[in-house]
Amino acid sequence: MKKDFEKLLLDAVDEGLSALGESSKQAIYFHLEKSFNIKRNEIPERVGAFAQAIESIFGAGAGCLEVLITHRLNDKVGGALDCDEPKTFSFLEYIAVAKRSFQENNRIKTVTELIECDDDEEEGIRI
Repeated sequence: MKKDFEKLLLDAVDEGLSALGESSKQAIYFHLEKSFNIKRNEIPERVGAFAQAIESIFGAGAGCLEVLITHRLNDKVGGALDCDEPKTFSFLEYIAVAKRSFQENNRIKTVTELIECDDDEEEGIRI
């Protein structure tokens, strides 16, 4: 389940950076690796360092990029938060909320699937 969220987060980061253009996205990833020692695949484990690096690169404009990423992530995890409501979450707090929401949604789905599987097996025994 952890790996699934990490993939969704990386996809959201890719899509957020892609809004700046493909060559800009590649330049940012290059800069993250060379100047901040953050490889693309390390972002989910180093979200704090990623956020600091983005703020260092973009200054006050980092917030716009963070909003793009969080909106993409929100869509991917099934709407952890209603993006139409004003938020007081920081980028890091939102990532944590999205991860919890993703884990809870998948845990419920897994339990439901197990129950459905048990029901199917019981029906198979009766036939």
